[in-house]
Amino acid sequence: MQDGVRSVTTNPDSPDLGVLARVVIVLAILLAIAGLVWHGVSASTFPRVWRNLVARPGGPMKFRFILQPSMAAIAAIHDGLRDARSSRAPYVWTILHDPQKRVGRLQEGLNATAKIILLGLAMDAIYQFLVLGTFHPNEALIVVMLLAFIPYVVVRGLVLRVWRARHPPLRSGDGGTAKHQ
Repeated sequence: MQDGVRSVTTNPDSPDLGVLARVVIVLAILLAIAGLVWHGVSASTFPRVWRNLVARPGGPMKFRFILQPSMAAIAAIHDGLRDARSSRAPYVWTILHDPQKRVGRLQEGLNATAKIILLGLAMDAIYQFLVLGTFHPNEALIVVMLLAFIPYVVVRGLVLRVWRARHPPLRSGDGGTAKHQ
């Protein structure tokens, strides 16, 4: 924390969950349970979910299909550059292959996207009430993951790869005289 202002993204050295990230987790659990209780799961559930998801980009509030991924990309660029400058392993690779660092890296991503996820849940709830006349919590969770967290993960990885392609590591035989271009 600097001058009483907390950064949007996280410090990789202290990957504790922030308050908003904790709210996101609790809210996601509650929404998932509410969705199952209110609407259940049946053979008609999956076609309905697909129809509703496909209809969203053409309906009202379509600006969120630009807003949420853009906000996620901004956070991902910041975190991807930080990963590159500190020579960290790629985000997804670490989550999939390094059990000791998995939870910490997931916490980083959740901390970085918590505000975007909460905003997305609010926007999707408004959309559903206006267009569908009801609320399907599990659909809201799916939309938020597709518009916020997935773009964050993809862009973070791309930023790291582009950085590494443009800034190859120094060769050990250079005697420390080689410089990045």
